[in-house]
Parts: sequence; structure tokens; C-alpha cells
Amino acid sequence: MNDLNLKELHNPDIPVPEEMQSNVAITSLSSLYNWSRAHSVWPMLFGLACCAIEMIATAASRYDLARFGMEVMRASPRQADLMIVSGTVTKKMVVPIVRLYNQMPEPKYVLAMGACASGGGPFKEGYNVVSGIDKYLPVDVYVPGCPPTPQALLYGIISLHKKIEKQNLAVSASVPWYGAGPNEAVPVPVLGPDIIDPRHAELFRREAMKNRPTPLVAEAVAEATGQSAEAGGHKE
Repeated sequence: MNDLNLKELHNPDIPVPEEMQSNVAITSLSSLYNWSRAHSVWPMLFGLACCAIEMIATAASRYDLARFGMEVMRASPRQADLMIVSGTVTKKMVVPIVRLYNQMPEPKYVLAMGACASGGGPFKEGYNVVSGIDKYLPVDVYVPGCPPTPQALLYGIISLHKKIEKQNLAVSASVPWYGAGPNEAVPVPVLGPDIIDPRHAELFRREAMKNRPTPLVAEAVAEATGQSAEAGGHKE
């Protein structure tokens, strides 16, 4: 359905009064669909750190998140379409976060709340902290702060509403979940001595092959160090 205006629908036999022309809204199917979806976003109910306290305050009566159609926080990812990552993301916690994101139905969005979720915050480059959830999930809105105030979170939510309302159902790049087929799930990170993103496995393999010594180099190194090139043991 293409956008229409009042002039195209104007019937000279039945004129529209001037005082009513501003009250008549002829819009496209995308605009109507996006408007209804933007004002019924259900966040998933979970928190990670001190940002979660501000998120709870935003949902309380003083700031009244229900004014924006988001009063229903769901404890199940199957019933939520917005993930608010509120707080520090540790390497151990990023594994269930990605699993929860994959369980959310499309369309779904991610809001990074606070400095830790956006880029690591004061714990950036820490041995057990992820430097931003956007390294593993596609983030739609960033809300800065340590922690952000409820007003800042409300502004981020309103920004997400505006982003949803601008999407075009006819353009698959704007709304990837309306493509020809289902989207692939985000690979769940592997937690070992360190966190590993499976999407970087090919890069790790290439680096390992590049740094792997050739047989001649390995033999020369073993001879220089007095070790066997085959077994790596000491020469007799």
C-alpha cells in the first residue's frame, strides 16, 4: 500500500471541512504497523548490575514506563521483544545472554544500558569482563551513564520507538526478520580459559597456520636448541 494524501482522495462532491483536514491521517501499512509495534514493546525482565536498579526505578510509578506501552516486563524470552542489557557483562554471563537472545521471537531489539554494557565501563579490558555486548549481539540503542538515570533510559526507549517507526516493511535491509527465510541464530560463545566467539574460528585457524613453523624451520630450531625435531626430546 503506497502513501496517499488528502488531495488524491479528495471528492469534489463531498468536500472535507478545513477544520477536519488536520485530523484525518492517511498513512501507509508500514507506518501503521510500526506505530502499533513501537508502542507495545515488552522488555525482558533481568538485570546484571547497578544499572538494573535504575531500570526498576524507571518501571515504578514515579517515571511510569507504562505511558509508552511497555509496562509488561516478561520473565520469559519467548514473550519479550526487547533485551535491556543493564550492567556489567562478564565472560561467564555472556553465554546465557546470547542464548536468551536466540530464544526471543522476531522482531527483537537490544538496548545497551550503561557504560559497562556499551563498552566495558571502568572494568574494560578486565580479565573477566566483556568490553561491550555489541561484540556478540546487534545493539540498536546505546544509553550512556554509570549508571544512567531513569530519564536517560526513557530517552533511549523513545529513540528505539523512533527507529522502529522509520522501518520499511518492503526493504529487507531495514527489517531483516521479514526476509525470504529465517535468520540464523547468533553462535553461542564458548567459555574455556577465555571466552571464544565461534564466528572468529576461521581467523584463529589462519593465525595458527601462519605462525606454525615449516618443517625446515622446526628442524633448525630443534637443532639449535639441542632437541629432536620429531619428538622434541633431548639429544643423546
